[in-house]
This record gives sequence, C-alpha cells and structure tokens, in this order.
Amino acid sequence: MIVAAALCPAPPLLVPPLTGAQRVAADLRAACLDCVAEIISATPDVIAVVGAAESTSTWAGGSVLNEASFAPGLGNGRVGPAAAGAAGTADLPPSLGVGAWLLDLAGEYGYTAERVLQSVAHDEPPGRCADIGAGLANLAGAAGRVGLLVMADGSARRGLRAPGYMDERSIAFDAEVEQAVRSGRLEALLAIDPSLAADLMATGRPAWQVLAGALAGRKVSSEVRYCDDPFGVAYLAASFGVRQDS
Repeated sequence: MIVAAALCPAPPLLVPPLTGAQRVAADLRAACLDCVAEIISATPDVIAVVGAAESTSTWAGGSVLNEASFAPGLGNGRVGPAAAGAAGTADLPPSLGVGAWLLDLAGEYGYTAERVLQSVAHDEPPGRCADIGAGLANLAGAAGRVGLLVMADGSARRGLRAPGYMDERSIAFDAEVEQAVRSGRLEALLAIDPSLAADLMATGRPAWQVLAGALAGRKVSSEVRYCDDPFGVAYLAASFGVRQDS
C-alpha cells in the first residue's frame, strides 16, 4: 500500500554538478528534497520512482543518472551524493535519473529502503498508466509499505522564451493539474487529454496518470511546496499524505 507520495519536476538543473558554479533553481531543489524527506519519514519498505520516457520499462533499482550525457566534461562517472565515481546508467531515462539523484542525496542520511525505477512511455494511454500505478501500489505485498516519487514536468509553452514558445492553452492546462494536486482529487488527472498534453510539451502527463492510478480510492491530503514556471516550463512540487484507514 502507498503510505506517502510526492510529485516533483524532473529538469536536470536540479542536479548541481550539471550547473557548475552557477546557483540555479535553489528554491526548487530545496522543495523537491523536502518532498523526498517526507516520503522517507513515512518509513516505506520500497520507494518507486516513476518518470516518462520513450518506452515503458522497469529499471534496476541501483541505476543512477549518467551526468556525462548532459555534461560530457564530467566524464563517464557519477559526481553526486552517492558513491562518488560510480558509473552512471547510460540509457536510464533522465526523469528517473533525476529522481534517483534525489533519493541518493537522502541516502546520506540513512535512507535504506529498496528502490524500484519505473518508466512510462510518452504515448501510454491513461487507462494503462492507471493500471501501472495500481501495480506499484502493491509492490510490497498486502502488508508492505510503499513510497511513490513521481517525476513530471508540466507544459513547456508558458512564455515567449519557453522551449516550445507561447501557447495560451498552457495556462488553463497547468491550472487544472495544480487544482487536482492541491485538492487531493488526483482522479482528475486521468481526464487529461494526451494529445493536448503533447501539443503543450507537458511530458509529465503519463507519470501524473500513474500517480492517479496508484492512489485511486485513497483519501489524500497534499502540500504544494513549489509552483512556478521560471524557464517557461511549469514546475510543481508537492507532498501527499495518504490516510491508511481508507
């Protein structure tokens, strides 16, 4: 059963070695780390990380972000909070790599739960995403405790300098996602139109819908820790408390 969950965006700029000496998005990074700390405080037996990718697949729990794929000057190693010099996983989807990096940082403070990394294809239909989420909720068996970390970006068309330029539809689109998260009514995320999400470059759509499937039928409270679009991309970070008597 899911005992705690969190939603974080997945930009590589969350990982300090990729931004060099420049201090970028420190407030966003702090919000994401607070979300991860909230999951860990619930003492799950397993933490599942979910992120969108080219295909739906399960990755080895020990896989880590290959920082060299973003910054070749870092070489082929792992410059981060876990095991300096450990090799990155070359083909690990970036969304999962950034999620793994957040969990690695938590590992410095005694985090020992098993880890499962689940990618979900960009074109996976909502019903299939919900089924994947339901499966993750039962990862540890009937009596097991599961934490869920969902890595997902909103639309990337929120301004003239946004990656996809400006699309006025993005404002209402992201507002609906935010409302579903703030209200804890995550089932609304299953109604997101995949075609519209693709138009708006909202790569997190399938991961949002996995989250909805994982928490279907549960009473959920939420705390939004970050909501902004500093680079023309909607970033939302939130923690979810899950009532265990529902």
